[in-house]
Amino acid sequence: MAGLGVMAQLAHKFVTWPQGTTQGFCNVIKIGTFCRTVVWPCLPPLLMYQYIRAKDEDYYTTEVLYFKSGSKDARAFYDTSRIG
Repeated sequence: MAGLGVMAQLAHKFVTWPQGTTQGFCNVIKIGTFCRTVVWPCLPPLLMYQYIRAKDEDYYTTEVLYFKSGSKDARAFYDTSRIG
């Protein structure tokens, strides 16, 4: 149990260390501003792109399976009760 406390103290020191000096505090503010203005606005389009690619791959696989099966019943391959 004592080892867990030591690990918690080390984790706390690792997180609070950059704010120990004035220059470190300014660097934390600069990094936070960069993340808010550059990184976060880029995430939603990237996530949508990955989602669309995954859906496209799923539908392509289903179409290939339908074509190679020789079936004429498309409803057997598409679950219409699911949304999306």
